[in-house]
Amino acid sequence: MRILLEGLKDAPPNNQAVGVPKLGKPCPETPIPYRYLCAFSSIVVGCHFKGIGMDASVTPLPHSGLCLCQTTDFFYPLVDDPYIQGKIACANVLSDLYAMGVVSCDNMLMLVTVSSKLSEKERDIIIPLIMQGFKDTASEAGTEVTGGQTVINPWITIGVCQPSDIIMPENAVVGDMLVLTSRWWLEMPERWDRIKHVVTEEEVRKAYNRAMDSMARLNRTAAILMHKYNAHAATDVTGFGILGHAQNLVKNQRSEVSFVISNLPIIANMSGVAKACGNMFQLHAGFSAETSGGLLICLARDQAAHFITEIERLEGYQAWVVGSREGNRTKAY
Repeated sequence: MRILLEGLKDAPPNNQAVGVPKLGKPCPETPIPYRYLCAFSSIVVGCHFKGIGMDASVTPLPHSGLCLCQTTDFFYPLVDDPYIQGKIACANVLSDLYAMGVVSCDNMLMLVTVSSKLSEKERDIIIPLIMQGFKDTASEAGTEVTGGQTVINPWITIGVCQPSDIIMPENAVVGDMLVLTSRWWLEMPERWDRIKHVVTEEEVRKAYNRAMDSMARLNRTAAILMHKYNAHAATDVTGFGILGHAQNLVKNQRSEVSFVISNLPIIANMSGVAKACGNMFQLHAGFSAETSGGLLICLARDQAAHFITEIERLEGYQAWVVGSREGNRTKAY
């Protein structure tokens, strides 16, 4: 598939964050238009900008020669297992740092809203499990939760702020390969009546478990290898889908840039499920929202091959070349 990236005019159509059937209904996201994100990231400090810097804020610290890298995020429930939900939330927010090559996080703060719809018994079981999953993934990443806040809210949410060598996402060059470090899936509410003719219950369970495993996986190894193989730019693929995040990455480059996305690795049977749902999730268009997706990384052709080989050796997970940077145009395709 050859996808046209028309540059950054407005955000793609709003996606929906999916809730857990047992805990509530889907809750719509309202993404910030890309033009605003780009405005935030263009504040210049000397020869470097400070601002969101794609997914994380990079602020040069006066007199120290160091930079402070911070990010924040929050998530609604999207899996049945509270412990796994906590792991997914932690992995997702750390990916904002990993996408910029930051492999060490000094500390994390956990912000948790306890659903007012939960009974006291449900609360005392679910919330500690979410918090434990979050803390365990933070420990796996070599950091720790040092504080935070808890409030009552109609929805359960979990989010963080954390305060570090940075790869600025702005130096893609002609000939770079676009490498993606995880498969794509669908975040969707239950629609069994629409999909039972194209997928079995066992296939759904396998896809669900594969997606949970992928979402709870840290992108830390990928961030470390970004330094080893001299990555030129990267972003994590989450709520705007691969095409939306590729568009944002295009806009952030110092030179004129064209990105061509030529293939998408998708979890087995999810392509057929997307079609059975009338392509309402825009999976094949490139705008299907994800939570805690992989990194989309710009690497030189020879380095991309080495990166893919090593990350599979180290983690047992595949990565794929999904496209390339071509030509010198003001719009990407």
